[in-house]
Amino acid sequence: MRPRLTPAVAQVRSAVRDALAEASKNDLVLVAVSGGPDSLALAAGLAFEGPRLELKIGAVIVDHQLQAVSSEVAQTTAEKLAAIGFETVIVRQVTVQGTSEAAAREARYQALDDVANELGAKYVLLGHTLNDQAETVLLGLTQGSGARSLSGMAKSNGRYLRPLLGLTRSITLEASVDLDPWHDPHNMSEKFTRVRVRENVLPVLEAELGPGVAEALNRTAEQLREDADYLEELALAEYHSMATLGSTSMTLPVASLAALPNALRFRVIKHALEVFGSRPQRVHVLAVNELIDDWHGQKELTLPGVRVVRKGEALELKTTKTLKPGAC
Repeated sequence: MRPRLTPAVAQVRSAVRDALAEASKNDLVLVAVSGGPDSLALAAGLAFEGPRLELKIGAVIVDHQLQAVSSEVAQTTAEKLAAIGFETVIVRQVTVQGTSEAAAREARYQALDDVANELGAKYVLLGHTLNDQAETVLLGLTQGSGARSLSGMAKSNGRYLRPLLGLTRSITLEASVDLDPWHDPHNMSEKFTRVRVRENVLPVLEAELGPGVAEALNRTAEQLREDADYLEELALAEYHSMATLGSTSMTLPVASLAALPNALRFRVIKHALEVFGSRPQRVHVLAVNELIDDWHGQKELTLPGVRVVRKGEALELKTTKTLKPGAC
């Protein structure tokens, strides 16, 4: 039941082959499959290329249990995957805490991580496309995000690979047509912000600015990712050179922080806050920075998961929890 070889199918296969260039013989590669066009096209690409690269392949279907038909869709999708050559197909049900997109995503990635760890998978393929990347960048713009968020999703992030980031959704639709993909009604529901961006914002931009907006946003994301990766590498080196970590606290020298350009200093501060389990926003980073640039005896800052105070020429970050070894 393999899809007919069309230009779209060939493009997907080529993208999968390129993404797995570093894989070794007998590595287990999993693909996350929802049953929709993108993930089914990707799964079909892996089913074709995996054996030719002498890889073991498997599929994971995460049932979020958010729709009455979710169990049926998962079972039907598992049957389709078996028909195109997958011997290992795992259906994992999850309970989503809340109704937000972020909650569903967190539950999904936890399930994927669990299955990958249980099976010893080297890679997990995800079906995000160029259009998904464009939507992510636009959402980041509206939220006032920095370069890291605007750089969108990475093609490679640890065990996770996104082979289809260079391909449009129209290609995956064409590549999956023979597999009769499921079209999730949630992907058309405008109660979700991403759907409004997809259905309303991007078409207006294309109409008013001309075609190629999604491709341009993707190029922007790639360039910003290159810059962000380099700046964060420099900032992490600066952080490790100056941070002194205790069991429940950390100190950073004010003079060393003050000597850094803002692009690095703010990243050092952000990383220090993250060591304490915080998810700092820019407003939190700027508040800490005031203790460096505008010091006039301010009281201790109470931020999510951490307290920050200036003591002489040092910043002290404190928590009530014991920091794990290697947390920095």
